[in-house]
Amino acid sequence: MSRGCHVITRRLLEQLPELAEMEVGLANFFVQHTSASLTINENASPDVPLDLADSLDRLAPEGTQQRYRHDDEGPDDMPAHVKSSLMGASLTLPIQHGRLALGTWQGIYLNEHRNYGGPRRLVITVQGQKRADGRKYSGWR
Repeated sequence: MSRGCHVITRRLLEQLPELAEMEVGLANFFVQHTSASLTINENASPDVPLDLADSLDRLAPEGTQQRYRHDDEGPDDMPAHVKSSLMGASLTLPIQHGRLALGTWQGIYLNEHRNYGGPRRLVITVQGQKRADGRKYSGWR
């Protein structure tokens, strides 16, 4: 995935067909990397991910090697770790009636903080109570 903030809600839901069987529960999403992060933010405006990435760049700018002691993998190395620490590596969301209980304008973001981050792996854990009647709910969210 390229550097930046990417809405991945639909991609995640495509990997979780078992949500449709859940009455109530929790879904935990965890990114197994120290230079990528997860967050929830607005999913409608294409400007939001761009502004979010720009804001993170101002908080933890890339610069000369004098700015950070840890620069083993280049000038984007330590700023990526700072951004990841600020944003977090995991999200836990409620499941209600077969859907993630996200607000209307909320989306799940994977934030890639490296110029060339490589493949990212997410661990997803879903737990909860299935519908008593064994039927499935329909719909994405």
